[in-house]
Amino acid sequence: MMDIRADAYALADDLVDLRRRIHAEPEIGLQLPRTQEKVLASLAGLPLEITLGENTTSVVAVLRGNAADRAPIGSSPVVLLRGDMDALPIQEQTGLDFASTFDGVMHACGHDLHTAMLVGSAHVLAQHRDQLSGDVVFMFQPGEECADGARIMIEEGVLDAAGRRADAAFALHVFSGRIPNGGFVTKPGTVLSAADILKVQVHGLGGHGSSPYLAKDPIVASAEMILALQTMVTRTFDPFDPVVISVGHVEAGSAHNVIPDTATFTATIRSYSPDSRTRLMAQIPRLLRGIASAHGLDVDVDYTPLCPLTVNDVDETAFTMQTIGELFGDDRAIPMPHPIGASEDFSRILDLTPGAFIGLGAVPRGLDPERAPDNHCAQAEFDDGVLADGAALLSDLAARRLADLSSAHQLTAVAAPS
Repeated sequence: MMDIRADAYALADDLVDLRRRIHAEPEIGLQLPRTQEKVLASLAGLPLEITLGENTTSVVAVLRGNAADRAPIGSSPVVLLRGDMDALPIQEQTGLDFASTFDGVMHACGHDLHTAMLVGSAHVLAQHRDQLSGDVVFMFQPGEECADGARIMIEEGVLDAAGRRADAAFALHVFSGRIPNGGFVTKPGTVLSAADILKVQVHGLGGHGSSPYLAKDPIVASAEMILALQTMVTRTFDPFDPVVISVGHVEAGSAHNVIPDTATFTATIRSYSPDSRTRLMAQIPRLLRGIASAHGLDVDVDYTPLCPLTVNDVDETAFTMQTIGELFGDDRAIPMPHPIGASEDFSRILDLTPGAFIGLGAVPRGLDPERAPDNHCAQAEFDDGVLADGAALLSDLAARRLADLSSAHQLTAVAAPS
């Protein structure tokens, strides 16, 4: 009989040590050699089939279940578990004794915890491989932060790493604010927004600030565009199917009395339905070009799709909430009232495989979740105490799902006509 929670808790000290070593040496993007080295060392000795990425420093580890009732490789069930590994270009300001030793780089989104939890799950499930009726794929992913690492790993075959397409996929994400410590949150359907990037360059005609009528001012046109984008949101999109446009960077000019030739701005765009996203892609360029034309200017509009909507499967979400309740108690399973305004490339996995994305509160004990620095803040801190719980949930989701899928397969086989 598996006691997954006890087995995960027995690893707690090792998981804290791994997490803190990763935190002290954070890496950005698709190439994370130090992190990959730590992961491989932590998996050494386990009965895993390991494949390294060709275009990234990803690690894919397959654990073959060895239960007596398992079907042959290629027909037995497969569950995928994801842990992202990359950090952010942020100067850490936590003052922790294991804080980042690299200037301008920080694990401000908790991916160091995700990596440690996935390593823990590999250890727990390896102890019980004789009771697993299928295979588990451990997906250690670089480049979640705007580098689309999931897409690259999919292209390199992570979903079929066990010999057939994964039947279900799960990922945990910790939060340093908003969610109470130890609480697990998720919901069926859209759980995270889609994210796109808007880059705009307005081309005018420079001149002296004292004679704007002799110039074509790109700054004024850019300002009108930025305000018009906000008006477009409130006047053309349903507030119950919201979109968000936030301009985060504006650049123009070099002196107070000079009208420049060009002005640029960039924005992040979030949406919560495929219909709204499609409309944004069409309406934004049309709006900006119309304003530019009215001012007698030219404009380059670069609308780049980034992450799709993260959409949880209804059945897998119900299964996840039931598993959380049975493993930790119903009070730890918190239904999410609405999607979170963040985006994730685990969405690409869920586009191809039913599964669930789950949030886990890692607010340091004693802090108010509503006031604690949130993910991506230079002051964000995460409680190591949730590591064993995260490893336990990932392990239990995989073990239970393999058992359910195996039973369903056997029932189907028995029911099939001879």
